Amino acid sequence: MNYVVKSGSNLFNSELSRKFTRTYKQNIRMSIKIVKVESKKQLKTFIRFNYELYKGNEYFVPELYEDTLNTLHKGRNAAFEFCEADYFLAYRDNKVVGRIAAIINNRANEKWGHKTVRFGWVDFIDDKEVVDTLFKTVEEWGRERGMTEIEGPLGFTDMDPEGMLIEGFDRLGTMATIYNYPYYPEHMQRMGYLKGAEWIEFLFTVPEQRWEKAIRVSAIVERKYELKIVKCKSRSELAKRYGKQLFKLINECYSELHGYSELSEKQIEQYIKMYLPIIDLRLASFVVDKDDNLIAIGVSIYSLSEALRKAKGKMFPFGWWHMAKALFIKQPKNLDFLLVAVKPEYQNKGVFAMMFNDLLGNYIEMGIKNIESNPELEDNKKILAQWESFDKEQHKRRRTFKKEL
Repeated sequence: MNYVVKSGSNLFNSELSRKFTRTYKQNIRMSIKIVKVESKKQLKTFIRFNYELYKGNEYFVPELYEDTLNTLHKGRNAAFEFCEADYFLAYRDNKVVGRIAAIINNRANEKWGHKTVRFGWVDFIDDKEVVDTLFKTVEEWGRERGMTEIEGPLGFTDMDPEGMLIEGFDRLGTMATIYNYPYYPEHMQRMGYLKGAEWIEFLFTVPEQRWEKAIRVSAIVERKYELKIVKCKSRSELAKRYGKQLFKLINECYSELHGYSELSEKQIEQYIKMYLPIIDLRLASFVVDKDDNLIAIGVSIYSLSEALRKAKGKMFPFGWWHMAKALFIKQPKNLDFLLVAVKPEYQNKGVFAMMFNDLLGNYIEMGIKNIESNPELEDNKKILAQWESFDKEQHKRRRTFKKEL
């Protein structure tokens, strides 16, 4: 409807006119504009939005800008071999108030028999209109491509951060996980989204000495199955000797986990270059059989949470110093346990104890105090059982939310 008000009319000065004007201006202010990311500048705005949203929050750990750019850039991420995606920004009064990514992992959908559109990299101010508009955009994007359900937060693959925080808002985040405000899950429930997958996270206290039981079990397992712990002299040796085996083992061990899609050869090459150069070999354990086949891995890394906060998520101009200091000079006494994988036929046979006994010796020698686990699926009973004897605190919980389209 078009409204025309003549400047000389009595209506112009009436209370009705003033009321209309206030309402009209409010409607303009409240309208949300969705913009699809199509330029480098827009992609930078998309990546940096949550840095501004969480500015001053003492628990938020920013993503490393360069890594996120490589993940979202369609020419750099090998996952685009089988994924498609678009990214959207929400504006009000020319100011960014939200962001969201729409992703379809065709390989995962084919494997699991689903037609799922994923949402990820989602952040928003606490505003119903903003949230509804963002999610309606992704829902419609998915419908246009034949999808019948939506779920997230999920990335392109399991190597990306996933799961919305629902407990542990007063705990420092980690490099590999999502931090969000408490109002996020409230909006998901309000919109009718239901529980999808759920993960729990633990904080472990490193004991003062190795456990006698773990030492005995390790010796028995090593003899019985002809296994051994291998030590590489350099990261380049690790990459050359076990790089591909490592990620193929992950494919095998994680294949039945929620929404998992197998890493391609191109992805494996990408992750070898991305992750193996920053591993401290003392913080990783590799178990092989008598033929030097990799059958179990446990990888931890110095906590980079504080370094990322000081660097504000950027390597340049000075962020690299904070990262290098944490990795190579004055390392934190806290670790993030990035991943653990044991070949299916060796699970529940003491191999985990053998591997962790090896790591524990290094942790104690290096003065490590605490270890934070990566998210563990609440229904992954095998891995959860491995942590039962540890002195630990369950301090975070996260979830995906899903809805039929």
